[in-house]
Amino acid sequence: MPKKVGVTKKISTQIVPVVGMTESVELELLSTMKKLGIVRSESYNKLGSISHWGLDWKKAYPEVRSFRTPESLGLPSKLMEWAVSDVAKAITASQAACTEAVVKKIYKRFPGKENQKTRKELCKQLKTLAFLDSPLLHRLIRKEFQRGHSWVKNQIIYQQGGYKCKRLSRNTYQLELAGLKRGKRNKIVVRSNRKIKGQIRLIYNQILKKIEIYFLVDYGTVEIPPDRRAIGVDKGYTEAFYDSDGQAHGKELGKVTTKKSDRICAKNRNRGKLWALHRKLEKLDPAKSARIFKNNLTRKTENRRYRKNQSELTAIIGAASKSLFKGEALKVFAEDLTQPIRNKRQSKAMSRKLNSWMKGQMRDSLEKWANWTGSVVTEVQPSYTSQVDSVTGTLLGKRNGDNFTRFNGVVLQSDHNAAKNILNRGTDKEITRYMNKTEVQAVLLRRTARFLEGMGLSLLDAVELGWLDSKHELCSGFQATPGRDARNV
Repeated sequence: MPKKVGVTKKISTQIVPVVGMTESVELELLSTMKKLGIVRSESYNKLGSISHWGLDWKKAYPEVRSFRTPESLGLPSKLMEWAVSDVAKAITASQAACTEAVVKKIYKRFPGKENQKTRKELCKQLKTLAFLDSPLLHRLIRKEFQRGHSWVKNQIIYQQGGYKCKRLSRNTYQLELAGLKRGKRNKIVVRSNRKIKGQIRLIYNQILKKIEIYFLVDYGTVEIPPDRRAIGVDKGYTEAFYDSDGQAHGKELGKVTTKKSDRICAKNRNRGKLWALHRKLEKLDPAKSARIFKNNLTRKTENRRYRKNQSELTAIIGAASKSLFKGEALKVFAEDLTQPIRNKRQSKAMSRKLNSWMKGQMRDSLEKWANWTGSVVTEVQPSYTSQVDSVTGTLLGKRNGDNFTRFNGVVLQSDHNAAKNILNRGTDKEITRYMNKTEVQAVLLRRTARFLEGMGLSLLDAVELGWLDSKHELCSGFQATPGRDARNV
């Protein structure tokens, strides 16, 4: 039996609808949400600046209360405190995301092994307020960090002490929520398959025009083994994931995404014609113009259809992630696709389809199922993972759709080949996550040159033979590679 090294909790968010409440309770809840919206807005304005960088969320409430008291809005102190704490946690998460973006800029500004000590020192300063004394780091933080503002006025946070949950029937519970007056509880009925406990979040869904409750559900724990099997995962459009074992997961993702994108495109083209007709008839025939607007140009039906499409795509990605892990604790290496694609001209149809590609949802789904199985996901530098031959680790070969043709004519499945390259890159000491594309290209060209040297060939020979793409000749790494002009044909 493998030695146990720890456990992790399996936690997921559940959403349940409110199915019963009086009109007076609904009015009071909506009024409370608006008042807490003021608290959220002022809390962001106060705590969202760099001067409050690294503030402990437990100390946020006294800061806000110094200029905004709950009595001024007619709010209970606890409701206001819970809202301020929620804002402080959101700001902390935003600061963490900013720090990660700045780390990428540091690696881009100070590349190579010769700057390793400088990078390490700057990243160390980012973890504390020492960056305020560094002109470079302070400038990068100010440029990257977007001061937060909040327009959220449809939420209420309740901790466990702010409500009571009572079971009425098999799937029906009654919640008694703390109200605006001391001793008064607002009773609502919710439909849920489990008892609600812990922190809850009441959200008024402005699209569905109903109140929903969000809460965390603990599904138990999972044991983390000391040794996890490593796999590489290629994120794709046609299939959600393709692993280094040769298995595809979420094969229908591309078809469903394309169908959704084409439907929206055709719909919007027709809507554009109707909009033109509506504007033309506004003065000539106002009644007909109003009918066109009412019956054809509202968003209610389209929004419902869009939510249905998004739910279908989310379900496909979730099933693909579950299929990938299969309940096994793995060490997963995946591409870091957080950076937008720049300086690459694409057709309008391709751009439209890629805009519908839910790569953020794919990342979140992988993280969720990794937590549920005791796995760990490590993101790697994605440049050239689809253009490298996984057998030799060189740039000799060409990808064409689902096929990758090696320099010797052997054809590999392109996504499987990319997944193997991602697995290899996870343990690559030369290519780090935050290296830029040019540096990665230079490293791969050096490896390609060494491989060709053993065959008595050079990089120029490989270009002439059609093994190496001629675009690499423009790279400075190609020009600086030793022996590129040596010809021993």
